[in-house]
Amino acid sequence: MAHRWRDNGLRYGLVTRIFHWNMAFIICWQFSGIVVNRLFGRSALTDLLNMTHGELGAAILVLAALRAIWGFYNLRNRPPHEQGALGLAARAGHALLYLLMLAIPALALLRATGSEWGLALFGFEIVPRGNERVEWMVAPANLLHGALAWTLLAMIAGHIAMVLIHRFVWKDEVLRRMAGPAPLPQAAE
Repeated sequence: MAHRWRDNGLRYGLVTRIFHWNMAFIICWQFSGIVVNRLFGRSALTDLLNMTHGELGAAILVLAALRAIWGFYNLRNRPPHEQGALGLAARAGHALLYLLMLAIPALALLRATGSEWGLALFGFEIVPRGNERVEWMVAPANLLHGALAWTLLAMIAGHIAMVLIHRFVWKDEVLRRMAGPAPLPQAAE
């Protein structure tokens, strides 16, 4: 049973899958509020979707860090990427996804810490409101947070596109590594 928790070279284990699908849900929630707001303007729906933006951003930062640590812990057990240029592109793409999932909320946290708005997460005041604005903290986040978030969304679209190419064009089992059921044990002959 313990082997199901860890990655095993053929598929990702339960912990990796929980990290992946929970983060996928949270990131979809984060972007849904932004996209709906951009398409239709501010409304009760966008307010509902965006009211947890800071808390979920903090959750993404923590989960991405834990996920990276878990990934390094399981590095030798993870299913391998393809060889050659495709494998190199896959490794680089995954590394960039991790980097963006860490950098985007970290920039927002930096901005909130340096702003006069203060920062409250999950009902706790982290940085009091009315502090003096620290421009070196606010400026980089204002410049990069949104641009990197849209880059992350484009990377996620590419990630999904590659999963679909693997599944429907190349007809391999890459999707099963993260989404499929565990293969049944082979009977001894």
